[in-house]
Amino acid sequence: MKDLLFLAADLLLIFAGFYYGLRFLRIYRNHLLALEWLVVGTSATNFLLWSLLSGSENSPFYDIAYALDAFSRSFGITLILVLGLLTVTHRYRPPVAVEVGVTLLAVTGGIVLGGLHSDTDVNLGLAVFYVVMNLLTTCFLAYFAWRLWRIGAAKQAVWTALVTAAACFIAITYDFFPFSFDDENRTIFYTAALATWGAQGIAYFHAYRAMHEHNVATDAASTETVGTTS
Repeated sequence: MKDLLFLAADLLLIFAGFYYGLRFLRIYRNHLLALEWLVVGTSATNFLLWSLLSGSENSPFYDIAYALDAFSRSFGITLILVLGLLTVTHRYRPPVAVEVGVTLLAVTGGIVLGGLHSDTDVNLGLAVFYVVMNLLTTCFLAYFAWRLWRIGAAKQAVWTALVTAAACFIAITYDFFPFSFDDENRTIFYTAALATWGAQGIAYFHAYRAMHEHNVATDAASTETVGTTS
């Protein structure tokens, strides 16, 4: 049963990453959010292949998994996520130079920080860095949920708050507080983490859409008002 739940959680994350990543790209032309979602989908696919085919530390899937994980935990689902959401919260469209710069930063983080992992001892500095980045992002996402609530998107606001809280819990327990009741492969933890990240991918897309549609409606109302008064 644990293995089936793990598989279902990973498939959920693969779906959320690729499906909503492509929607971010095709519908909203948001390259940063599309990039992060697609990286997450690729990471989940790699993790699934590694789990099913070998599970060995000598497998190339193993090192790729840590690099993709570091990409997201360092600057992907943190800095890239915030910059991408600023498009609907503050109507900020990052110039190409900024998009390229943060992408290169995240790639560097994936390569360098991914190579610092250890399965025996926790790299305290790296673990603290990941948690700090997550907490800073959580603060922005709390603001994002508040903005959703203010525009009347209560359902999206609640889901954003819930999945953000769950993701913050996962980030803190990732390195510092392993579940005492888990097995040696941390199957329960990774199942919870994959399901949470998948829920994030889905919830944040629908929250983004709600904010985008509100902005479009506001712009249309403003244009109509100006046209009427003139």
